[in-house]
Amino acid sequence: MQETLSTQIETLKQAPINELKKQYKELFKGANSMHQKTYLQRKIAYRLQELGRGGISVKAKERLEKLIQEYDPINNKALRPDKPAVKEQALLKDKRLPIPGTVITKKYKGLTYQVKVLEKRFEYNGKIYKSLSSIAKEITGAHWNGYLFFNL
Repeated sequence: MQETLSTQIETLKQAPINELKKQYKELFKGANSMHQKTYLQRKIAYRLQELGRGGISVKAKERLEKLIQEYDPINNKALRPDKPAVKEQALLKDKRLPIPGTVITKKYKGLTYQVKVLEKRFEYNGKIYKSLSSIAKEITGAHWNGYLFFNL
């Protein structure tokens, strides 16, 4: 008499880890198993259900892949484009920065400081800087995140 699927899954809860490893190797065709009991129980239970009731359909797999490509925030190229090869190009694409030619004004300790945004750099006191952080350090004498210091 064949055990029902729910009975097979229920017996996994009491099975010793060595039995779970053996069953895992049988179900996953000799693949190496983990040594964590809960993980093995869940993987085996899923595989038993997959074999007993059928796996996910081809249509569902295709739909899932389409959704992942469209909405996955980690791998979605529209949300996370490839990083530019040159650091300076990244500066152009930073959405926190105003357009080139804009003058950023900052009041600090009673004095007003002005920084001009250039195409790839910044100008402060007639001197060109690579980053806002270096200007913030020049002004304060301490390391600051330039975007935070200039409230961008």
